[in-house]
Amino acid sequence: MTPTKPPNLRDTNTVNSLIHLYRGELGRMALYRVRLDTTTNWAIVTNAGIVTFVLGNGALSHAALLFAMLLTLFFLTLEARRFRVYEVSHQRVRLFERGFFAEQLGATWVTDWPTRLLQSLEEPQPPISWASALGWRLRRNYLWLYAALVAAWVGKLAITSGEAVTGALQPLLAAARVGPLPGGAVWAAVGAFYVGLVLLALFGSQTYPLEAD
Repeated sequence: MTPTKPPNLRDTNTVNSLIHLYRGELGRMALYRVRLDTTTNWAIVTNAGIVTFVLGNGALSHAALLFAMLLTLFFLTLEARRFRVYEVSHQRVRLFERGFFAEQLGATWVTDWPTRLLQSLEEPQPPISWASALGWRLRRNYLWLYAALVAAWVGKLAITSGEAVTGALQPLLAAARVGPLPGGAVWAAVGAFYVGLVLLALFGSQTYPLEAD
């Protein structure tokens, strides 16, 4: 939808309404910023607990660390979803800052900001795709978590196989067996999973939304 006429930025009611909307979007941004941090903290605490428990108990299978990798994927997906919702408010705030407030100060950085703001209010759409959101959160936090998990997993295999010192490959392959799945297949699955994570992090959005245009 296109505004039938540009907003009258000299009208007190119009200006007050826009300022209240701006404050509301700032509040939403702060709320989802906290939710993003909460999700990351839960992922860190959960992984730390699982790694400590598995490495401290020789009777536990390394499969618990594989489960931790999948659980971290759940946290990553949840955080990417929240990041996309966060970006809706972030987009509106940036439109205010680069449009409304810029005009109040005598500049015109974004001339079509009323149209873009109205479109965002009418049909809220995250300005960042799922792949980009996942890539952003991976690069920001989750690649470090996954690096710690795979290091703990390899360490657990080394301890289980008795090759913690020599590092021989064949015992490590055998120790990776999970039920009927041979160790080689488990190693291949973990390797493919990590390659996918790295590619997603590398080819996700490289610039922060609304900061490069």
